[in-house]
Amino acid sequence: MSRTLLPGKPYPLGATAYKRGTNFAIFSEAATRVDLCFFDSHGKQIDCITLRERTAHVWHGFVNGIKIGQLYGYRIDGPWDPQHGHRFNFNKLLVDPYAKSLSGSVDWKQPIFPYDLASGDPLKMDTKDSADGVPKSVVIDTRFDWEDDSKPQTPLPDSVIYEMHVKGFSIRNPMVPENLRGTYGGLAHEASINYLKKLGVTAVELLPVHHFIDEGHLVEKGLTDYWGYNTLGFFAPMSRYCSCGDQGEQVIEFKQMVKALHAAGIEVILDVVYNHTCEGNHLGPILCWKGVCNSTYYRLVEDDPQHYMDYTGTGNTLNVRNPQVLKMIMDSLRYWTTDIHVDGFRFDLAATLARELHDVSKLSSFFDTIHQDPTLAEVKLIAEPWDVGEGGYQVGQFPVLWAEWNGKYRDTVRRYWKGDGGQLSDFAYRLTGSSDLYQFDGRKPYASINFITAHDGFTLCDLVSYNQKHNEANHDDNRDGTDNNDSWNMGVEGPTDDPAVNNLRERQMRNFLATLMLSQGVPMLCGGDEVARSQLGNNNSYCQDNEISWFDWNLDDSCKRLRDFTRKLIHLRLAHPNLHRRKFFQDREIRRKGNGELLRVIKDVAWFNTDGNEVSDEAWNSGWSRAIALMLNGQTLQVSNEDGEWVIDDSFLILVNASDGGVEFVIPASTCGNPWCQILDTENIEDPFVDTMVGETIILGGRSLKLLSDQAHQLVPPPQPKAGS
Repeated sequence: MSRTLLPGKPYPLGATAYKRGTNFAIFSEAATRVDLCFFDSHGKQIDCITLRERTAHVWHGFVNGIKIGQLYGYRIDGPWDPQHGHRFNFNKLLVDPYAKSLSGSVDWKQPIFPYDLASGDPLKMDTKDSADGVPKSVVIDTRFDWEDDSKPQTPLPDSVIYEMHVKGFSIRNPMVPENLRGTYGGLAHEASINYLKKLGVTAVELLPVHHFIDEGHLVEKGLTDYWGYNTLGFFAPMSRYCSCGDQGEQVIEFKQMVKALHAAGIEVILDVVYNHTCEGNHLGPILCWKGVCNSTYYRLVEDDPQHYMDYTGTGNTLNVRNPQVLKMIMDSLRYWTTDIHVDGFRFDLAATLARELHDVSKLSSFFDTIHQDPTLAEVKLIAEPWDVGEGGYQVGQFPVLWAEWNGKYRDTVRRYWKGDGGQLSDFAYRLTGSSDLYQFDGRKPYASINFITAHDGFTLCDLVSYNQKHNEANHDDNRDGTDNNDSWNMGVEGPTDDPAVNNLRERQMRNFLATLMLSQGVPMLCGGDEVARSQLGNNNSYCQDNEISWFDWNLDDSCKRLRDFTRKLIHLRLAHPNLHRRKFFQDREIRRKGNGELLRVIKDVAWFNTDGNEVSDEAWNSGWSRAIALMLNGQTLQVSNEDGEWVIDDSFLILVNASDGGVEFVIPASTCGNPWCQILDTENIEDPFVDTMVGETIILGGRSLKLLSDQAHQLVPPPQPKAGS
């Protein structure tokens, strides 16, 4: 069919639908020809138009009659010269880098490689048409009735983040309609939202939902990519998680999900992967950027541009130093913020984005651009502060405005509760907000995103049930996944019927959860840890889109106990600003008048030995100590509320004991003179939150934690879940 082609506009990039037709614009600096191809709903090519206009390396045109829902793709010509970094191949259909929706999936049996795969020669061009094996871009309708949607804007220090997988969360939930399970609609369903609200989390952090593909080696093994760190579209929601179609419907359903979560007061944070793409190295497929303008989008080896710099372990690294690539990332962030209403981003392997030449730099253009952008001023920015390149471990090194996944917190807390020696000093830093990492560059305790477990590694249940990884289901001879788990199986590898072992495991999980929720900083709970979700010892379930990774909603009594424990623990944290401070402890002494007009010293934080005396400098480095107490003074928060009144809270005494045997603590006096009351005991399996008045001493059982309060303010009772929930 014939189409009327008008000059159109070079901005915005991508496909923009109007009443009369659609404007198309794509950047390619080195291309010599750009063809825009149209497809019917079955993926058959029905027309192809050569774009004539080129403005500042942007090829553009307005095509009359092209409506919402139209499938399209690009064929781009230019030099085929891999040895100099150019991989143009006019025979290969390409996804629009700015596509808002993608339809179909990659077919690895089709000729989707730019070189002659049969000969194995990466320098020999392949001339076969790849259209049947490449997803099609979709012209979408950007209109959506947000009604009175309002972002919750929960302050980061008041947040509790729940890392979760869209599909795995609801795919087996019998309370979600079958047609919605495992979809955006399933997460938006009232059963899912009620669960999250009762749990008390303030934000969900979704594993990647940018459109991604299944890697070829997984398809050959009968596996699929579950986590989604294999991006094909930085603007398009993953179509696999849509309940009603893949030709623009996924955009609407995703917006409906965000709207429903916002109505419940829950924020949406996206795990985004801007460090690499799904196209791999010089032997990978050609699906998008490699054929659009390879030398622009990827970091190539300087003296050997046939090959790619790989700071990510995936074969390639996006060239964020290039202004166009940086613009693409920023356009993507702004799109998800303004058009999709998301509340924040967690940047995968964020150290890669900060590499200017080779080293990671705080002064990189990426940081500069982020910081000056008013659209992103109020969204949450969370870095995974490492990559696999040299010098890539950057925990504590990101600039202000950024929070970080605190890998040191995870490692230290695991080692402490496992009983490793020499952890006391580091444990104290982690419990009080990691001031050694974040205090001296203008950041606050909430720069630390604290976590015990995440999608990558053991679940909490497996952390206390396995000494070794068991990744056989990944079909890689158990070679994948880390061997450094800092786990302890309590004497039995995997599930057991031994009640003593199971009791200890349940207590140890409570210790981890209590430590997480009582630490200064921002807690991130790995979805399912609250119900002891197990992956059968698999610590790298990236390719397990099955029962190994999915939630099991059929809970036994111990799982229900752990769920209820976590609910009350989260509520306790959120009810007390002393447990999520906005400022670091200063070890300052505040002198106030007491009875008889005498001056008394009040510290904002203090550490005590079991004998009731403060910990000496020498004791911090002792390798034998496993028990300690931390006092948090609720009268020294040094912040005011919206009315300008100073915030005062209960003072707390946190007692921890990572040794096997119980210890007797001499209890120091409370800061306000009130008697201490025990409000949490992880050793009490049946009723851990029973209030008990405390005398001058207290017995803290082996491998357990107690929380005492001076109850200067009345505790708010936790919400009671409905029967059967």
